[in-house]
Amino acid sequence: MIRSCKILLLTEAEEETFMVGASLGKWIRPGEVVALLGDLGSGKTCLTQGIARGLDVPESCCVRSPSFVILNTYPGRCTVHHLDLYRVRDALEMEDLGWREILYGGGVCVIEWADRMLDLLPERHVRVLLFHRGETNRRIEIEVWGDPDGERSEDLRRSLARFEREDAERASPEEGFVDGGLVDRAER
Repeated sequence: MIRSCKILLLTEAEEETFMVGASLGKWIRPGEVVALLGDLGSGKTCLTQGIARGLDVPESCCVRSPSFVILNTYPGRCTVHHLDLYRVRDALEMEDLGWREILYGGGVCVIEWADRMLDLLPERHVRVLLFHRGETNRRIEIEVWGDPDGERSEDLRRSLARFEREDAERASPEEGFVDGGLVDRAER
């Protein structure tokens, strides 16, 4: 897989993290996958709520992390599949979930704790890494994979420009996630 683009952002409030998600939701197309990685409480569900709003999921739909049911589906501009793999141990468990139909269907698939299935992701996907930088501040890395000409990546960068900050690069932690996630940044 080839990463086409990496966008570094800083958000200073939960509302800003939601707005980043909404911008991503407006940009994303049916059939695409958003893989979210980050420690507990890093903002994955908040970002997902924004993505859902950007995909025109009605406000009457309560977008929550499906930690116990693993999958929630919402109506919107296209069907939104929201997977939470926190309780999934390995890729073999994914077979029981029917992951191929979810990932390669016509809707958008947003996956929390996607580090449990990185090898199963399609070549074209968006990987979002969230890092704590205080109680409400987050460092967000958005990586667009499989955009050979980079045009779509640049459209996304422009829509998120207000969240790009000069100190985003310096805010990068030396190690990745601790809670069952990535540890060696080189593996990403």
